[in-house]
Amino acid sequence: MSLLLCLLLAGSPRSVEVRRAEFVPRIDGVIETGWFGADTADRFVQYRPQQGTDASEETEVYVLQDDANLYVAVRGWARKAPPVGQLYGMEDEVTLYIDPMDSRNSGYFFKLYGSGLLRSGLVLDNGASQDWSWEGVWYGAVRLHPDRLEAEFRVPFKSIRYKEGATEWGFDVERFICRERENSHLVEFREEEGGFQVSGFARLEGIEPRARGNYFELFPEGYVRYDQGRGDERGTVKPFASLNLKWDLGPQTTLNATALPDFAQIESDPYSFNISRYPVYLAEQRPFFVEGSELFRMTALGEGFFSPLRLFYSRRIGRPVAGEPVPIIAGTKLTTRSRDWSFGALGAVTDQASDSAGGLLEPRRGFAVLSGRAGLPDNTNLGLQFAGTMADARDYNWTLGSDWSFSEGSHRGTVQAAFSDRAGTPGWALNSGYAGLDGRLYSFGTLRVFSDSFSVEDIGYVPWAGQKQLNFGAGPLVRGRGRYFRRFIAVPSLYASQEPGSDRMSVGAAGWSEVSFRNWGLNLDGNAGRTHEADTGFFGRNASLSFWGNSLKDNLNIGLNAGHGYNYSRGWVADNWSGWANYTYYLWGRVAVMLVGSSFWEADPGRDVVGVTSVLRPRVDFRINSTMAFNVYSEMVFQTPGTSFDSTRFAGNRVGFLFSWNFRPKSWLFVALNEHQADYGDGLELASRVAAVKLRWLFYF
Repeated sequence: MSLLLCLLLAGSPRSVEVRRAEFVPRIDGVIETGWFGADTADRFVQYRPQQGTDASEETEVYVLQDDANLYVAVRGWARKAPPVGQLYGMEDEVTLYIDPMDSRNSGYFFKLYGSGLLRSGLVLDNGASQDWSWEGVWYGAVRLHPDRLEAEFRVPFKSIRYKEGATEWGFDVERFICRERENSHLVEFREEEGGFQVSGFARLEGIEPRARGNYFELFPEGYVRYDQGRGDERGTVKPFASLNLKWDLGPQTTLNATALPDFAQIESDPYSFNISRYPVYLAEQRPFFVEGSELFRMTALGEGFFSPLRLFYSRRIGRPVAGEPVPIIAGTKLTTRSRDWSFGALGAVTDQASDSAGGLLEPRRGFAVLSGRAGLPDNTNLGLQFAGTMADARDYNWTLGSDWSFSEGSHRGTVQAAFSDRAGTPGWALNSGYAGLDGRLYSFGTLRVFSDSFSVEDIGYVPWAGQKQLNFGAGPLVRGRGRYFRRFIAVPSLYASQEPGSDRMSVGAAGWSEVSFRNWGLNLDGNAGRTHEADTGFFGRNASLSFWGNSLKDNLNIGLNAGHGYNYSRGWVADNWSGWANYTYYLWGRVAVMLVGSSFWEADPGRDVVGVTSVLRPRVDFRINSTMAFNVYSEMVFQTPGTSFDSTRFAGNRVGFLFSWNFRPKSWLFVALNEHQADYGDGLELASRVAAVKLRWLFYF
């Protein structure tokens, strides 16, 4: 009888009861005796390095609630070695995960570092991907002792979206012990069963949010900016003011709005050397578009080989024209979620942009995005998305797409399709991908077909019009059982593709492999085959080797790449080589000194080197405390004709300074300076200089 009971318990999800707090926990990293009336969870299980074994140190979790908040306390014992806390560098971590919609597919995470730093975000696609851009109002504190760490979390119910009436949420706690490079969880996750998954979370029972009223956030912003351009001796100073609001119409529905926002980047986008036919994808950094962005996307598999359709690319709104962002007049966004479905609607209007002579560069334009997703049985999802922009009856671009996805154990897959219309020219796209693990065999596959006329150029990022691609492979994955060897994987594959403008297929073989140990590893990947691009046939090949390593005080990543392919910037088929090195050293736990360097060598068809472009990015970051930091950085670009290094030209330099202070939740003070110098023929000259002071203050009710 007892054996049967044990088997039943082993097959059922672990549960934690959340009890009413009989005191108000003070979030200071000290676990008071009042916590001991809470239900306790322990017996953490390693996820890495020794999957499925008991954690090397004991961890205890306590959970309480009152009408307005969820409270979680974690005591992590460290009897073998003291816990580590340093504002820069590797340190101990405790992460709280919750699934308040009980969706078993997505949720929130709240991370506390040993130094007291706080980070939060969203876990998506049943754990396959994370969005670190979400910023919520929550509180946390940690204290380190010679034999333990103690961490406390307070998550206001009003700051998250939860399913009304639900009495159970998904729940997990993860602990990272940096000296051991060990990740352990409240529940057991196995890579052969899908690894870390929201659907495998423990159950938080008895949850009963009683927060009432409409949660309202108001973000007034004040901004003073100094601009000086090339040939401008005095520059201009302009003050700006904008207003942003967030209104939770209920625990599942949120309205966001912005009026006359300033979305200037605090830091410039990095220089990117690009010889391909496709533009570089740049991450979104503007708060209005970042929050809730998970609802305006198609499913990602969390794998590097697969790129989902991006029918909506928010950086098209207010995009730069002639070096300056198009002004945004206003924007609004409505999002709502339940356990089984979600919906988002976004609208924005941008002003017209003119050149110095009054010529129209960009007309006034409207943008609209509608996105919905439904959860189906067996952890499958169906999504539908519309995105469009219009200036007038002849200048418009819209797209309608759908995606179906599934996640079953270690198997994930998606099928995505879309139609587009740009100024009367229709097109279509199909994109699909799969990845899975059967025992020790990892396999993957992708199929992508885009019509020649498919275009979301004005609203999205899918630049592969006319491309057709099939790629599949399989190989062994061996996981280490000891403390030092982590894993080995080698995946050979075959591919066939047809690039835009070519009437013949490219076929070949590829592969990638990785061997990783406790604090270092190697990656090797490459491909080779008969290639057709730009009406040219040739034997294309590419190989990359990289090494990474880290310790408590530094981090290193170096790599080499050699290829033979079509150089779209030169218009020929030739060899190219590149190398890169990223090194960071942590001083006193507060200072990070970083040096990033890369060099790209281009050859002509006769294999003579015709140019070398090198980029050097030194940077120093200093944290005063967990809420206040500043950094100084530079980006230097050098260009060499052939191998005549004595003729190397200093082509450009960007220097910058940024001070940031997160003085209260979602409230920031920025002081920034960016200067760009470029070589216009007679050495470096000022191209642009921007200095700014920006204050963003949150009022919430």
